[in-house]
Amino acid sequence: MKVGIDSYCYHRYFGEVYPDQTDPGVRWTFHDFVRRAGELGVDGVSLESCFFESLEPGYLAEIKAVLDERGLERVLAWGHPDGLEAGRNERAWREMNALIPKAHFMGADIMRIVASSLMFRHEPHGPQIEAVVRMLRESVKIAADNGVILALENHIDYTSAEIEEILQRVDSEALKVNFDTGNTLRMMEDPVAAARRLGPYTVATHTKDLDACRHVRPEEWYFFSSVPVGTGLIDMPGVVHALHASGYTGVLAVESDHHKDNQDEDALVARSVAYLKQLVKELPQ
Repeated sequence: MKVGIDSYCYHRYFGEVYPDQTDPGVRWTFHDFVRRAGELGVDGVSLESCFFESLEPGYLAEIKAVLDERGLERVLAWGHPDGLEAGRNERAWREMNALIPKAHFMGADIMRIVASSLMFRHEPHGPQIEAVVRMLRESVKIAADNGVILALENHIDYTSAEIEEILQRVDSEALKVNFDTGNTLRMMEDPVAAARRLGPYTVATHTKDLDACRHVRPEEWYFFSSVPVGTGLIDMPGVVHALHASGYTGVLAVESDHHKDNQDEDALVARSVAYLKQLVKELPQ
């Protein structure tokens, strides 16, 4: 298992500043993020396409060259913020399908995708899953033809059992899982049990730790906010051991979103990377 980071950790620096956050006053490009990844000594990165300056082949090839030079594994991440919107957004579906063949321009054979989001989680899930399955049955054909694996994230939308149901109903080796450790807790699941369930399907991760915020209403999605990995409520050794036992050998990509008490995201990422490197080192060989 390896350690990496997702570019969403630095969403403020890419221009997405939440209402209760301050603007850092600077803007990053892809190159700034990769430079920081190099300084942290990670093995891989997950790159949010919403922060790309372009989706044209030339720009993606430039990304590939930089990542190849640094020897970084990579995941192309699509779907922020609401993905397929519970199977309702045909435009987003077409956008996703059009991006799949472009993954190879940046040297990625895994593309993280999002079926829905917290916006729809309180609506009936049966019709949503039906619509998502119908869409993904077509999308996996494109992915298979292009040698790409679509990694469906548990995105504060569906439980691990529902994610597994989607995979089983689509029934394609081109559809796997991007396992988000923290989002399990936001769906009131046991993260370790969810890791055991989805581990056999997992090809990428968002390795996120969370803690409760006393000043936030429990109904808010960020009641559980990001903290350095290993310091929050997630049994991270239990999760990582469950993934390891399932045979996962990919990247544990640190991700954070709403940072508890507005703590500095770069310090959060650096501490998380150090923790995970030590945790991986202690795994049985």
